[in-house]
Amino acid sequence: MAAFFGNLRNVVIAGFVLAIGVAAIYVGCLHGSLDQAFWLFITRWLHVVAGVMWIGLLWYFNFVQVPTMPSVPAELKPGVTKYIAPAALFWFRWAAMATIILGLGLASMNGYLVQAYTLDAMDGFTNTAFVLIGLGMWLGTIMWFNVWFVIWPNQQKILNIGGKYSDLAQAEKDKAAKTALIASRFNTMASIPMLFCMVAASHI
Repeated sequence: MAAFFGNLRNVVIAGFVLAIGVAAIYVGCLHGSLDQAFWLFITRWLHVVAGVMWIGLLWYFNFVQVPTMPSVPAELKPGVTKYIAPAALFWFRWAAMATIILGLGLASMNGYLVQAYTLDAMDGFTNTAFVLIGLGMWLGTIMWFNVWFVIWPNQQKILNIGGKYSDLAQAEKDKAAKTALIASRFNTMASIPMLFCMVAASHI
């Protein structure tokens, strides 16, 4: 048992196998069908899974890693900057990409992509769900942009990921750190109303 739970890959695979098992129960015992509604649900579920990974890591950086780093002894800091942070950033940025792609796909499959991104402007802002989901999508899109085009490029400089910035001046690293922090803190702030809008769109 310890060997199984000690292997993350096996645990994740088992999680998806269990999810497939639940889907089989839904079809076989609860008389569900693998129709369009089911696949829409699967897309939504994967969107949520990716979003949990993304926002979870965003909050890890902002609530745990960044505030704790000043109190970490100097000799231990490389353990974070050389190993933990680059690995976390890998999952962070690809979870953001998966979330945005699945979210756009879901909106397109449901036929409200244009209405959401225009905040239902063409119909006079009358559909509350479209306005709310649209606000959430715009916030999510801005956050995704920040991850890929602000936070990630600057973290590469700060952490010298890939060995491209070994000769970068300290002043440039400090500038990159400030820019990345502002973008990350903006995303943390935006994640709260974004989640509100996403949930409210289908429940208010």
